[in-house]
Amino acid sequence: MATSWHSASWDSNSCSILEYPTTYPANFLTRDLDDDPNAEFGGTERRRILEKKLLRKLDLRMGILIPIYILNYVSKPAARLRGFESDLGLDPKGTQFATLLSILYVGYIIMQVPSNMFLNWIGKPSLYLPVCMIIWGMISCLTGKRPYFVGALLTRFFLGFVEAAFFPGALFLLSKWYKRDELGLRTAILYCGNIISNAFGSLMASGILSGMQGKLGHAAWRWLFYIEGALTIGIAVLAIFVLPDFPTTTRWLSDEERALAIRRMEEDVGVGDEAQTEDGAAKGLWLAVTDWRVWWFAFALTAQVVALSFNAYFPTLSATLGYNPTVSLLLCAPPFVFAALVAFALNRHSDKQGERFYHAIGSLGTGVVGFVIACSTMNIAARYISLFLMAQSYAGFVVMYAWMSNSFPRPPSKRAVALALINAFSQLGNVAGSYVWPKAWGPTYRYSYGICIATSGTAIIMLLVFRLHLQHLNRKLDKEGKPGFRYIL
Repeated sequence: MATSWHSASWDSNSCSILEYPTTYPANFLTRDLDDDPNAEFGGTERRRILEKKLLRKLDLRMGILIPIYILNYVSKPAARLRGFESDLGLDPKGTQFATLLSILYVGYIIMQVPSNMFLNWIGKPSLYLPVCMIIWGMISCLTGKRPYFVGALLTRFFLGFVEAAFFPGALFLLSKWYKRDELGLRTAILYCGNIISNAFGSLMASGILSGMQGKLGHAAWRWLFYIEGALTIGIAVLAIFVLPDFPTTTRWLSDEERALAIRRMEEDVGVGDEAQTEDGAAKGLWLAVTDWRVWWFAFALTAQVVALSFNAYFPTLSATLGYNPTVSLLLCAPPFVFAALVAFALNRHSDKQGERFYHAIGSLGTGVVGFVIACSTMNIAARYISLFLMAQSYAGFVVMYAWMSNSFPRPPSKRAVALALINAFSQLGNVAGSYVWPKAWGPTYRYSYGICIATSGTAIIMLLVFRLHLQHLNRKLDKEGKPGFRYIL
């Protein structure tokens, strides 16, 4: 016999307590309140050991998201250096290449919110995300077959539809398993897939572009898409058996591990996900789109995405140092290896300190210094150092993603929409950023760097306002004497 009760959580939209019906064991009202809260796990010490084992198991399985992310980005910038434009008949002085880059984000933006709403409803990320991967791997292979501009344009448009499922879906999956003080490091590890792809993706692309030209009658850039697509499909099949679902639906958890996974999330914000599923997807959509903080953070992230648009043109910027295409691609690796290390260290420290704002703007501000150096001199050493400073700003960008997940925790239907909506909206920055680096502005790209300085500065100011608002909400909660959840600043 179970007893119906109500659990509660803080709703930042209405600044009030929301109640959710929850079912508790029959002995809930009669049990001794002095009992060890960890008794069902064998005591506090055994729970600690069990929790470490659970996190280790989760981290190993979530690790497959990293090679997926690497393959998602590996081919895009490098193909420009070895015949992509000429084979498709693109105008080298026009904007057709930029249009090919930006068209992907149209489908990417459109599908992120519906995709995350569907993922929250179906509850099967281990099946949904890999199936989307298989489809985008097939489309990537088709990209290598397109002999003309319009065909390539259509292929990349539909590629954006299926790629939209991955990153916001992965963020939502992480938020289902990890507490707020664990999310920064895990988000950094996930996003390092993107950062590493900029480093070793260029090395891999260099080998393919150098050694596969003319093989079986195909240009090297086509082989780049063929190989990436085939690897993506192979890893996607493996991911079906590796990725977890949600805590209540994952098959390979023991009953004790499942109970602990659910308890961890309940303790983190005062109420568990499973107690808040009654409102449905439509209510979650409404809560997200009517929360001004969602849109504020979306604009801040968009501004920083424009500042990071150098990523898509990094081989081109490296080529301004004056070396041949192979060396230019090799020189792309060290700055992003450095960025990955900084992202890991910065986000781990951010988790330990329970602080996001200063960690984020410290990295973004350093990136601005890199932009200033790059637009001030053509000295080879100084410009290469500036690439390191620019690349490390990804570390602050990852802190922003962790802060985003922390700031919209409940209910899960709202969190699913908020994460997807903010990330989708920010992709407008990639659309705009595709046109920030025209060849006509090279080789100095002073105007491009000036735009990056302005947009990164805008993001920093908006994050400051966001922090001040969260401080106000925390003071309000303290004044009203409401225990439990507090926003991470």
